[in-house]
Amino acid sequence: MKSRILGIKVFIILTIFVLSIRLFSIQIMDTNYKEKANRNVIQRVIEYPYRGLVFDRHGKLLMYNDPIFDLEITPKNVDLSDSLLVKELLSITQKEFDHSYREANSFSRHLPSVFYKEMSNIKFASFQDRMVDLRGFNIKTRTTRGYAEKGMANILGYVGKVTRNHLKLDTTGYYKAGDNIGITGIEKTYESSIRGLRGVKYRNVDVQGINMGSFKNEAYDTLPQPGLNLILTIDATLQKYAEKLMEGKTGSLVAIDPSSGEILAMVSAPSYDPSLLSGRRFSKNFAIIQADSLKPLFNRPLQAMYPPGSMFKTVQALIALEEQQVQADEIITVNGQLIGDHAPAGRYDIERALTKSSNNYFFKIFRRVIQQGEHLSPFIDSRIGYNKWRDFVLQFGFGNSLNVDLPNEKVGFIPSLEFYDKIYGKERWKFSNIYSLSIGQGELLVTPLQMANLGVILANRGHYYTPHLVRKVGTESSDFSQKKNVDIDKSHFETVLDGMQALVTVPGSRAYIPDLIFCGKTSTVENPQGLDHSGFMGFAPREDPKIAIAVYVENAGWGARAALSAASLIIEKHINGSVKKKWLENYVLKGDFEDARPE
Repeated sequence: MKSRILGIKVFIILTIFVLSIRLFSIQIMDTNYKEKANRNVIQRVIEYPYRGLVFDRHGKLLMYNDPIFDLEITPKNVDLSDSLLVKELLSITQKEFDHSYREANSFSRHLPSVFYKEMSNIKFASFQDRMVDLRGFNIKTRTTRGYAEKGMANILGYVGKVTRNHLKLDTTGYYKAGDNIGITGIEKTYESSIRGLRGVKYRNVDVQGINMGSFKNEAYDTLPQPGLNLILTIDATLQKYAEKLMEGKTGSLVAIDPSSGEILAMVSAPSYDPSLLSGRRFSKNFAIIQADSLKPLFNRPLQAMYPPGSMFKTVQALIALEEQQVQADEIITVNGQLIGDHAPAGRYDIERALTKSSNNYFFKIFRRVIQQGEHLSPFIDSRIGYNKWRDFVLQFGFGNSLNVDLPNEKVGFIPSLEFYDKIYGKERWKFSNIYSLSIGQGELLVTPLQMANLGVILANRGHYYTPHLVRKVGTESSDFSQKKNVDIDKSHFETVLDGMQALVTVPGSRAYIPDLIFCGKTSTVENPQGLDHSGFMGFAPREDPKIAIAVYVENAGWGARAALSAASLIIEKHINGSVKKKWLENYVLKGDFEDARPE
């Protein structure tokens, strides 16, 4: 019996000893357990920064942070007898109150959660006055994007919640579920600069998550850093006027400063009010905008692709001059029988051919460029000539990204040798298969931004800078100063500009601006789906240019209708500061271009 009692005592002592050793190991030796325990009582709270502000080139505020107010609830502290007052202040039903309360309660009885998102300023003011009467409720302030103007949606873009795809692509690990991120426009391009840096607060909480004060007197806390401000190249006044001219139309307008590549105005029509995609009605409004058949979310200056039409004749003339396939003063007789033409038969030099937009003239000089007699086979000869021609075209920025600081830029389309080989067979095609390229039709596709950039190249007599929308990020100036050259002699540009000037400086015409010499070229862009598109490209003044512009108005017919008229008004507004041709302004605003005839 004694031995049995002794055995039990020994077992108890050994058990206590083992447990003591284990407890010592957990409490003293096992640092991993200690770290886990600390994490259970230390709560990490993210402090979100303000996004950077956005200003136009003159310092006018365009985009800011608008305060919004969420009503939070801690169910444990709520007196349900206050529900009547809450319903009255929020203008909600008992059913809506009960639903929000149940959701909050299921989340946590002891921790605050959102009861009502994004109160109006009126409701916020009402709650402020009555907060002392409402236990368990608290107002939390955060921000959403605010806009000084209703336009520029295609430039500014919008902010949305991060998606799973965003999180997958985030190699830095910065973003967490529920974070905001720039989705389109400069909000996306400059996201890393404009978003700011998060701050972190650490606080002690009990087992129920109730705040017990700061952790180690805030020694490890960090303050959020606001995002950097952006100074845009956009002239807000010119932009607003351009948007007004494009109201009720489908198309685009791009104006660039030739001396720097700074975009002065860029309109995608139709557009939308950017404030619709900010705040609590984002999802509903986005669905409505996305369903619009006119596609207001589609950024036409960068993404729409059109045949360049007659505007491309300026490029054809320059290439033919550089390749010595035509002389500036050479007279070529055309009879109007080679290709459809609005210009009359007769004798043309380059200047008259551009002014009258003679299709047959450009048919002839394009044929000379493509068929230079470098091979006996017309098929191989055309390949050699076409490859030279295409290399020149690519130098003008066509068929390539211009690397504008906005997302989703299209490159257009300049057919390659391989493209035609697939259609006709290798060395089985020649000039007669591609002659429509001579007048900017056929397979050629360009964006409005690329056409405005052509205006820049012509204005600068052979070079351009990367088109861009941001002048400064914080205090740092953007660097887009690298010059991109086109390998064509400067003297050839003056020949082409003579024709462009003659086109738009006829007194009494829509383009004419007294005391201002400028250059331009219209296009009637063929459209197999309906009425042709109206196009214009040009710059002003001829000497010391201040603006290059391209305008497309879909289904408006002749280039001398809508596009030329709108461009002339924008040029006058930018150069002179005001518009005197009110009759022309009214004509464009009305948007009925059927009465116009080609000029």
